[in-house]
Amino acid sequence: MSAVPDDIAADFILEAQEILDRLGEQLVSLEQSPQDSDQLNAVFRGFHTLKGGAGFLGIQAMVELCHAAEETLGMARSGKATLQAHHFDAAQQSLDYLQSMLDAVSAGTEPGFAPPELIAQFDVNGPATPAPVAAAAGGELITDDEFENLLDQLHGGAAPSAVAPKKRADDGLIGEDEFEALLDQLHGGAVPGAKAAPAAMPAAPRAPAPAAAPKPAANKPVAEAEHTVRVDTKRLDAIVNLIGELVLSRNRLKTLRARLHDEELDRAVSTLDIATARLQSAVMRTRMQPVGKVFSRFPKVARDVARNLKKEVELELVGAETELDRNLVEALADPLVHLVRNAIDHGVETPDLREAQGKPRSGHVRLSAQQEGDYVSIEVQDDGAGIDPERLRQKAREKGLIDPEAAARLSSEECLHLVFLPGFSTKQEVTDISGRGVGMDVVQSRIRELSGQIQIQSELGRGSRFLIRVPLTLAILPTLLVQAGEDVYALPLARVMEVLHAPNTSLGWFDGRAVLDRKSHTLPLVDLRHWLAVEPAASPLLTIVVLQAGEARFGLVVDQVRGREEVVIKPLPKALRGLRGYAGATLIGDGRMSLILDVDGLR
Repeated sequence: MSAVPDDIAADFILEAQEILDRLGEQLVSLEQSPQDSDQLNAVFRGFHTLKGGAGFLGIQAMVELCHAAEETLGMARSGKATLQAHHFDAAQQSLDYLQSMLDAVSAGTEPGFAPPELIAQFDVNGPATPAPVAAAAGGELITDDEFENLLDQLHGGAAPSAVAPKKRADDGLIGEDEFEALLDQLHGGAVPGAKAAPAAMPAAPRAPAPAAAPKPAANKPVAEAEHTVRVDTKRLDAIVNLIGELVLSRNRLKTLRARLHDEELDRAVSTLDIATARLQSAVMRTRMQPVGKVFSRFPKVARDVARNLKKEVELELVGAETELDRNLVEALADPLVHLVRNAIDHGVETPDLREAQGKPRSGHVRLSAQQEGDYVSIEVQDDGAGIDPERLRQKAREKGLIDPEAAARLSSEECLHLVFLPGFSTKQEVTDISGRGVGMDVVQSRIRELSGQIQIQSELGRGSRFLIRVPLTLAILPTLLVQAGEDVYALPLARVMEVLHAPNTSLGWFDGRAVLDRKSHTLPLVDLRHWLAVEPAASPLLTIVVLQAGEARFGLVVDQVRGREEVVIKPLPKALRGLRGYAGATLIGDGRMSLILDVDGLR
């Protein structure tokens, strides 16, 4: 790489990653609608921008690969070529290579070149022309100022007159090809044989160039940029941690207020409570990102998996604008990739089989997100074959993952959750997509680590639905405080359905387990005092917290319900890490440490 300032290299890496994330989705859209000139222009510009930035940094491997893609896309834009299936295959494969190159640059290592056969796959009439080294006409790299001006143009910002596209003598705006030629000159990467003013070249209808028209509206992005500050995420994390400490202090003051009964203290704490809530909300919003940041990669994932399995799949994305904590957005990427791949591999049938069953040849996978109060629900749904609960029951018995008696007692809904058992798989053959006996248990574990839950619904012949529910942020968690013995424990409020009281005499027993008959259904019970080996308090009345665990509900018997409280999640003490039933720790209003219980681990 060339000797350029670290901040410019960091800017390029950030911008390039955003472009790569968009290109996967844009390529899939273009493949589905090859006549969409706007999408073609967007894809061309993406590769062109990557090539320019890579040329400035001297990343020749990236320049060469982007140039090959840009050449073919440029010919398609001018009407000299028609994009074929193998061109789209090459473009999608190139994104994987470009990502690995970008990762190498981020790690400070020299990226490897793409294989020659991939470069050749872009070619229309003959061997691909090697990409020239990005140098200015005089053989020198463009300056930092020129590079920044170029980035401003590409992202809609106004550029200095030395770089901005000029008008023709007749006051007509320059064409997009002239604009692209200007960018090539700045990077020294002009297409061989390209003319300085290719206005007469026949071209398909195009959208106007981003910064070509010197209208007042073109200055709007610059005004917005002036109000934007790029902040290191470590600083944001530090602020969030400080807000957490402030929330703990507020909770402590609210507890003291209830004891002291002082009117002035009461007013001061109330004001502090309101200010803290507003500050907490404002800080949390600074860390929010749309889940579309993760969703944008799935059109490419779905396309690659479907082509590998010789299936036809349409992916629908809904609610990409839903916002979630940045850390959660990143943490959800891998579980969602696995669920989407599984939906195509295990769920969607082959085109011929679907047609024989009266279904459309193309399967449909829907990935959606929506906010529900303090939580976000993300759903992966397919219209495939569905999941046979009896087959899952049989496989679990055969693999020894569950004893026959326990398997026989499972309902159809509970059988569906057997897929989360470690080592469980119904796949007959091991493939590169799935079927290695691992994966779904890791998905569930990851969701639990995020203080969320995952549920499965399925109907044979109609498809399956995986529903993930996670909190908006991991920093502060709404909980219900309960007491068992002398200690207080926190339950994630999202898992609490209701609190009820019942006399001891109403308890029944089924298959060696305490249950509560609620007329409409039988509610299985777990005694938290027994689970903790704590002596229960003598009381004729039971306090039961009804909790949601997957598709089922159960009652948790406690001594007392202390009420709702927002808590700051802290790592578990070393002595408790890895123990089943514990999800974290926190400090509550009276200053004591309280353990946050893992609802799924209590059953």
